[in-house]
Amino acid sequence: MLDSISFSQRQRLAYIDFCLLFKGAIHRQDLINRFQVGLSAGSRDFTLYKELAPDNLIYDPREKRYFQTETYSPLFEHDARRTLVKLANDISDGFDAIGDIHFPVESASSLNVPDIFVVAKVVQAIVNQKAISIIYTSLSSGSGAREIVPHSIVDNGQRWHVRAFDRKSQSFRDFVLTRISKVTVKSAPEPHECIDCDEQWQRLIPLEIVPHPKNIKFPTAIELDYAMEEGVLTLQVRAAMAGYLLRRWNVDCTKHASLKTGEYQLWLRNQGSLANTDNLAIVPGYIAQQVPFQ
Repeated sequence: MLDSISFSQRQRLAYIDFCLLFKGAIHRQDLINRFQVGLSAGSRDFTLYKELAPDNLIYDPREKRYFQTETYSPLFEHDARRTLVKLANDISDGFDAIGDIHFPVESASSLNVPDIFVVAKVVQAIVNQKAISIIYTSLSSGSGAREIVPHSIVDNGQRWHVRAFDRKSQSFRDFVLTRISKVTVKSAPEPHECIDCDEQWQRLIPLEIVPHPKNIKFPTAIELDYAMEEGVLTLQVRAAMAGYLLRRWNVDCTKHASLKTGEYQLWLRNQGSLANTDNLAIVPGYIAQQVPFQ
C-alpha cells in the first residue's frame, strides 16, 4: 500500500515512524510544524499510519501525544549505519526527525575535508565520462601536472580519494582529493582507461576475518561486535579496497597471528586471498612477513 501513497505523504508517515522508533513518542503538532501542513491533514496522516501499523502507537489523551507500543515494529526500513551517520552529522533526508531534537550521537572529527569545487569537477568528469587535467601533490614527487580518468570517489575511512586511470604511469591508481587542485575537464577517455578495465576494482576477493586467536580471551564478544557467523566474518571486497579495510579495522594479516599488541582484535585467516592485490603496504603485518626488511 505504501507504493500507492504520494511521495510527500510517505515522507510524513516515515517521520512519524522515525519519531516513534527513536523518540518513543510524537505530538501531532510535531508533524504539523515540520511539514507545514494543516491540522486536518496531520490528523489524516496519523489515521493512515494507524491503519497501516495499528499495533505501533497508542494515543494518550492526557499528554496529547502518541506513544510507541511494546509491540512496535518499524513500518519503514531505518538502516542503522546510514541513520547513525545522519544523526552524527545532523543531516536529514526529510524522512526523519533529525534537526528537530538533538540526538546523543557523535563521530570523530574529520581532519580531511576536500575542496567542494574540486569534488564538483571530479564528479562532473565521472558522470560525463571525461578525463581531467589536474595539479597533484604527492609525497614522493611533489606538485606536478597529470591527466587522469576518474571513475569512482571513495571514502576509505580516513580520507576521500578518487580511483582513476593515470596517463602518466599508464595504470589505475588512487588520488587523494585534498591533494588535487586546478581541475580542468578534458576529452572523452580511451576504452582502456575506463572502469571496466580496472582489474583491481572489478575483482572481488573473499576475506575471512576471525577474532584474534592470541590477543582475545573471550572471542564471543568480538563475534557479537562484527555479527560473525560461526566465529567468522566473511566479506567480498574489491581488491582495490582490501588494504584500506584491513588497515582501518587493524586486522592482523600475519601468517601465524603474531601481532601481539592490544589494537589487533581481528585476524585474517585466509591470507592467500590477498595474492596479486595492490596497495598491501598498508596492511598490518602482511608485507613485513613476505618482504625482507631493507
